[in-house]
Amino acid sequence: MSQLLFLGSIGMPEVIILALIVLLLFGGKKIPELMKGLGKGVKSFKDGVNGIEKDLNADLDVSADDKKKN
Repeated sequence: MSQLLFLGSIGMPEVIILALIVLLLFGGKKIPELMKGLGKGVKSFKDGVNGIEKDLNADLDVSADDKKKN
């Protein structure tokens, strides 16, 4: 997690420069497709994380119920 701390130091000038680089590399027509794919990827990742959390919570609930019965 500490590897992501550098993201806090990105300001507006850096974001603008990155946007210009992306625009130059991919062109205006390709950017909406890239953003759509990125959005789908993020949603899929979040769904996967939520599924894992639900599975873990269900397992913990079953374990707690088993301990109460004993």
